[in-house]
Amino acid sequence: MGQKINANSFRMNITDTWKSRWLSKVSGFAALLQQDTRIRAFLMHELKKAGVARVDIERFGQNLNVTIRTTKPGMIIGKGGAGIEDLKKKVLKHLELKKLDFKINIEEAKDINLQAQVVAQNIADQIEKRIAFRRAMKGTIEQVMEAGALGVKIECSGRLGGAEIARSERLFKGKLPLHTLRANIDFARVTAFTTYGTIGIKVWINKGEVFTGNKLKLKGE
Repeated sequence: MGQKINANSFRMNITDTWKSRWLSKVSGFAALLQQDTRIRAFLMHELKKAGVARVDIERFGQNLNVTIRTTKPGMIIGKGGAGIEDLKKKVLKHLELKKLDFKINIEEAKDINLQAQVVAQNIADQIEKRIAFRRAMKGTIEQVMEAGALGVKIECSGRLGGAEIARSERLFKGKLPLHTLRANIDFARVTAFTTYGTIGIKVWINKGEVFTGNKLKLKGE
């Protein structure tokens, strides 16, 4: 099971929590879920170069709070907070959220090389710039391990190197116990858009183990 399912979903409420937190009547659930998906997709596309690691959404009545965890908060906030206001206007215009009290919060993610979403996006950017995929994967693995991860696995699938036949290649280093629920494994999927087609990138990062009542144990602690 651990090899097939999304590593984040498998450990929900054990090492991770839900990205969307709200309650709804049965009749309105689908519309709100679709709205969350569109907000998250728009922000990930709009802030592609800002190192976004996670987008959390909370709803209280007509209040909609969006929390963006990023490795480059200054790029989003802008001078005097002008960047947040511009982003808010873009989201409201694009998604037509007229009746909601919309608010955006920014949180900094300090461990850049331990955020699976950021790592996967960096690999996608390198592949789009025509850097050899194997070179990008090997360099990224070394950076992640030096940052304190216990293990990392990266998989790329598609027309790698422009080959006519699509294939998958994966590299890994360290320990990655996907069946161990207490293992804090961060997982992300990103698509690289190249001239010869799309290439899918998956990243798994083992940050240590979480025990009841204890903080996360990382390498070297």
